[in-house]
Amino acid sequence: MRPLLFVITLLMIMIPLSSSLAAEDSLDKQSIIVEVEGSPSEHRNYLQDHYPFIDVVAVYTKLFNGLALQGTPQELQRMQSLDFVKNVHAVKTYETTRFKNLGVDSENAVFPYELNDTGYTGEGVKVGVIDTGIDYEHPDLQKNYQRGYDLVDLDDDPMETKSKQGIPTLHGSHVSGIIAANGQLKGVAPEADIYAYRALGPGGSGTSVQVIAAMEQAVEDGVDVMNLSLGNSVNGPDYPTSVAVNKAAELGIAVVIANGNNGPANWTVGSPATANKALSVGASSPEREMPFLYERWDDKQISLSTMSGSVPWNLDTFYEIVNADTTANVKGKIALFTRDDVPFSQKAQAAQVAGAKAVVIHNNEEGHFQGMIHTDKQPINIPVASISQSDGEWLKKKLDEKEKLSLETNYKKIEESIADFSSRGPVTVNWNIKPDILAPGASIVSTVPGGYQALQGTSMAAPHVAGAIALVKEANPTWSNAKIYGAIKTTAARLKNDEEESIDPIVQGMGLIQPKQAIEAETILYDPQLTFGQIDDYSENRKRKTIIENTSNKTKTYHFKIPYKQAGLSWKLPKSFTLKPHEKKQITIELRVTSSQLKKGVHQGWITLNEQGNTYEMPYLFVNKSADNPKAMGFEFSLKPFSDDVFTYRLYVTEPAQRVDIDLYNPDTLVYERRLMTKEDMNTGVNEGQLKKSEAGESGHYLAIVTVQLADGSYESHQTMITIP
Repeated sequence: MRPLLFVITLLMIMIPLSSSLAAEDSLDKQSIIVEVEGSPSEHRNYLQDHYPFIDVVAVYTKLFNGLALQGTPQELQRMQSLDFVKNVHAVKTYETTRFKNLGVDSENAVFPYELNDTGYTGEGVKVGVIDTGIDYEHPDLQKNYQRGYDLVDLDDDPMETKSKQGIPTLHGSHVSGIIAANGQLKGVAPEADIYAYRALGPGGSGTSVQVIAAMEQAVEDGVDVMNLSLGNSVNGPDYPTSVAVNKAAELGIAVVIANGNNGPANWTVGSPATANKALSVGASSPEREMPFLYERWDDKQISLSTMSGSVPWNLDTFYEIVNADTTANVKGKIALFTRDDVPFSQKAQAAQVAGAKAVVIHNNEEGHFQGMIHTDKQPINIPVASISQSDGEWLKKKLDEKEKLSLETNYKKIEESIADFSSRGPVTVNWNIKPDILAPGASIVSTVPGGYQALQGTSMAAPHVAGAIALVKEANPTWSNAKIYGAIKTTAARLKNDEEESIDPIVQGMGLIQPKQAIEAETILYDPQLTFGQIDDYSENRKRKTIIENTSNKTKTYHFKIPYKQAGLSWKLPKSFTLKPHEKKQITIELRVTSSQLKKGVHQGWITLNEQGNTYEMPYLFVNKSADNPKAMGFEFSLKPFSDDVFTYRLYVTEPAQRVDIDLYNPDTLVYERRLMTKEDMNTGVNEGQLKKSEAGESGHYLAIVTVQLADGSYESHQTMITIP
C-alpha cells in the first residue's frame, strides 16, 4: 500500500558524491580516501611496489583503517579490484552547521572574549579545528595558527576555499577566531595554538570519510582539544563519525561538537554530536530586542527572523505590506513573498530594484525557517526576514479582504534563553541526554577572510566551549578530560522559562557554561546526566552510578533533596554523606518505574544535591514503553564510486524493522511514480547495500518516502530528496 502524504517537509537535499573527494590538480590527478581491511601500512607498501603510479598521501590507523591516495581517475579506478579494499559506498555528506550573518550590530553583537572572565588565556593548549580550513593570513589568526592539513586536496595548505575553487568558505576562520583570535579581536582563549584541518571543501560540504581522516590527522599532531562545528541529520549513537569521536576521546582528546541547527523540534541532534564521549553544545541567545510586525485592529503579532546576510531590521513607522507574488507595485512598501524554488536573494534583489522598504518571505510548510541571502555580487541594502507559514497565510487572507494593510514594527525584550534554531535531544537508541552544555551562539562576532562578521548557530557555540576547555586545561593541567567535562557541567547555569521553571534537559543539557566557576569548582559531579533507558515491563528498577569529588581543602557534607512524589516513580537516593578534602565517592541512584501509571513517551526532570548552601542539579530521563522519535533517517542513494551502473544506499533505523519500502514521488506534483526498493529484516543502526541501475529506473529528482514496518506491526515514515543520475 502506498503511504499517504499529509504534510510535505523540505529536507536537506543529499548531493551525490563522485568517486573523487577532491578537485583535479594541474596534472588531472584526483584524491580519494579508501577504507581497507588488514594493516594500512602493509597495504601502503604493496601499493608502492606494485602500483608506483598511485601516490599514497597518508595512512590512517587510529580512528579507522584507511589510505589517502592520489592518481588519475583511470588509475584510481583500478584500486576497487584489490582484495583488501572494502566495498566502496557513498558516505554521508557533512556540512558546517548553517549560520546567520547579521552584520556587526552593536546593540546585539556578542564578542567571544566576553565569555572569558578568568585570568587565563589558553597558553600552551593545542586546539584542532575540523572545518572548512582557515585564513591563516588574517592578522588576528596569524599569531596562533601553527599548522594544519587539507583533507579535500590532500596537501598541507588548509586555506579556506577561494572563489576560483568553487563556492568560497569562511566558516573555519570564524570558528577559529572564536577560540583564539589574537589581534584586534580576541577569542575566548587568545593564546591557545590553532591547528586547522580542511575537511569541508567548496560551499562548506564534505564527507564523513574526510571528517574522520581530519580527526585522525589531528590525533597524529597531538592536539589537546578538537572542535567539530559540523554535523548531519542522523540521530543515532553509533554512526561512523560518532564512533570515531568516541575513539578520539578515549585517546585523551577533549572533543567538542556543535549540536545542530534543526530546532526547536525534539530528536534533531545529529551525528557526531550524538557521541557518548563528546561534549555536545547547544546555542544560547543573549538578552536582546527582537523586532516583530504588529497589526493593531486584530492585535496580531508576527515574529520576524532576519535572514543570513541581511542588514538589521530597523523600520521605525507604519508601512504598507503587499503580496509581491501577485503585484509588482512594491515601492515604499514591505514586499511579501511565498517561499518557493526562486532563491531568496533573487526575490530580495528584485524587490530592492522596485523600491521596496523591506522583504518578508513566509514559509511554504509548517513552522519557521532560517534563511540566507548572498550579497557578494549585488549588495542588498533592505532588510530581509522570514515568517511562519501560518503568519504568511494570515497576511494573505487579510490582503484579500482589505484594500490596504499597514503594519508597524515593534520590539520586545527577549531574556537570555535557548536559541530557537538550537537542536534538541535526546539521542535515539540509547536515549542519552543531549546537548551536554550551552554556550553563546547568536550574533557572534569573529574573524572571516578579509575582516569580521557576526554569525549565529551552534557552530559558534561549540568553539566557545573549546576555548573554555583550553582555559581550564591551562589552569588545571593535571585534570583529566573526565574531570574537566565534569567541572564544566557541574558549574553550568541552569536556564529557566518565563514561569521560572527549569527548561527541559533535552533542550539545555546542564545549562550555560561558566568558565571561571568551572576552574574554581569545589565540587565536581562526573557524568551527572542520568539516563535510565527504555522501560518495557510493567515495573522496572534502573540504577545509575556517578562519582562526586570534593576538590576543596575542607570537608563537605552532601545530601539529596527528596524529589516530589509522583505516581509511577520511586527514587532510592544515597543518604547524607561526607567527603574529606580531595576525596571521591561513587554513589548509586536508583529509580523504580511502574509503567502502567505513566504516559508513554519521554519523561525527564531534575534531582537536587545539596551541600551547605550550594545546590547541584542532575537531569534525568527515561522512555516509558515507546517514544515519538524518528524510526528511520539518513537515507542516502548515489552511484557507487568508479561505477556507471551500480547504486549504493544507506539507511539508519532506530529499532528493528520487519520491512522497509521506498517509494518515489514527483517533488513538484507529489504524484506517485514508482517503488524504488523493498527490504526486509533491517537491524538497528546503519543498513546499506547496492542496487543495479536497471532496477533503479528512470533518472531524475524525486521525493523518496521511506515507510518502515516495525516489529509491532506499526508504520513510520521518513522522507528526503534523492537524485538518480
